[in-house]
Amino acid sequence: MNVIVVGAGVAGLTAALHARERGHRVALVVKGALGGGSTPLAQGGVAGWYGPDDSAATHAADTIQAGAGLSDPAAVDVLVSEGTARIAEMLERGVDFDRSPDGALLRGHEAAHAFPRIVHAGGDATGAAISRALVAAVQASDIVVHEHTFLCDLLLGEDSAHVRGIRVLTADGEQELLADAVIIATGGAGQLFTRTTNPLDVTGDGIAAALRAGAAVTDLEFVQFHPTILASPGEPFLVSEAVRGEGATLIDDEGRRFAFDAHPDGELAPRDVVARAIARQAAEQHADVRLDATVLSTPDMLAKTLARRFPTIDRVTRERGFDWAREPIPVTPAAHYLMGGIVTDLDGRTSVPGLFAVGEAARTGVHGANRLASNSLLEGAVFGARAAAALDTPAALPQQATVDAPGAPALVDAPRFTRAALQQLMWDHVGLLRTVEGMTHARAMIAHWRKTMPRPTTVAAHEDANLLLVAEATASAALARTSSVGAHHLAPAPALIGL
Repeated sequence: MNVIVVGAGVAGLTAALHARERGHRVALVVKGALGGGSTPLAQGGVAGWYGPDDSAATHAADTIQAGAGLSDPAAVDVLVSEGTARIAEMLERGVDFDRSPDGALLRGHEAAHAFPRIVHAGGDATGAAISRALVAAVQASDIVVHEHTFLCDLLLGEDSAHVRGIRVLTADGEQELLADAVIIATGGAGQLFTRTTNPLDVTGDGIAAALRAGAAVTDLEFVQFHPTILASPGEPFLVSEAVRGEGATLIDDEGRRFAFDAHPDGELAPRDVVARAIARQAAEQHADVRLDATVLSTPDMLAKTLARRFPTIDRVTRERGFDWAREPIPVTPAAHYLMGGIVTDLDGRTSVPGLFAVGEAARTGVHGANRLASNSLLEGAVFGARAAAALDTPAALPQQATVDAPGAPALVDAPRFTRAALQQLMWDHVGLLRTVEGMTHARAMIAHWRKTMPRPTTVAAHEDANLLLVAEATASAALARTSSVGAHHLAPAPALIGL
């Protein structure tokens, strides 16, 4: 069977390797260079259950609780029951997870986990270690890699129902790549928002292509905002959840730990709760809140402790003029992870025959309304392997009925489209705190921009079209969900507009 995998993060690389090991002919299509994307940027680790004090059932319960009860229990069961095997596979492929002096895997603690169960590599460079190992495995195989190749659309058969390949754009122009099955692993859509931890090329391309092909997509309203991004000029830089897991605290301008006002677990509450608490506190005090890591060790050992445990964060904070061993650092939320996406079954099948989806582009049902920290790399590995195993039985899911939001009003006077204008619109009205009025305005603006967009001919224009399509679907999904749950939070918060 000829298989095309689009995307080369942990999910796409795992799917490609497993498909090739099962005897399929595999082509890997990468938007940029092999080894790029979101996975190498992941500071957090891989969640799993180890030792006598933890269990698959406890990991599952934590996942469902963080997902506000909307996680699919069957998908969660697959994640936690197969996760240990996938972590073992990463070790076999050369991922050098951190270990204690006696050789045991070091287990870190992160928000909303009942036990320390997060394994890291290089302290805060887990994603980079995983990416390097999987990329090396791909390069050692006969998988055909197409770098700097942009997915324009899925190709459908004469019945317009079965995927037969993809249309791509390269430096040589558009071309068609044919296949018996296509696995979408293109990541999320973080560039919908002004502030995001995602790379510049994460523009919802796979989700948009699936929408145009008629695939079922759901839960786009559930966007996770990471609570702690370093508030400084330059590219957004994430300060890992693991820092708070080690004991760092969030403080207001008077040094008070305000997170307990929002949740009894304080800094270790689910991410959506902590992110909203930070946003509200920053608005009230008209200044950024601060993350205090000075409590993690004795003064004489603190600098060495931070540099050893969090080398990437230590380096970047110092490069940007902060000495976090001496004083708390300013942090702010940013868009981080999309819980919704292309609807799949437990084996990555979508509602379009021959089309599979894995990783952040897929809505497997694991995350519900809010992702539990460090479940994403695990999900990519688990479901990437399962999709490869299901290639020989590519029966599609039944189409799901969509819930329509109220119609968007016509705009009389609208500003010219720019990507920055779209990102600000989404940040203001479909971000951390949402109102019906704001979301209605956003969707109307997006619909207007979509109607006036010319046919895309460049990669940037295709990205803009994809962002607009996913933005409209996201705003519509948010309007259709009329009560707050998880990362979807309805609140009259005019003071936070533009935060």
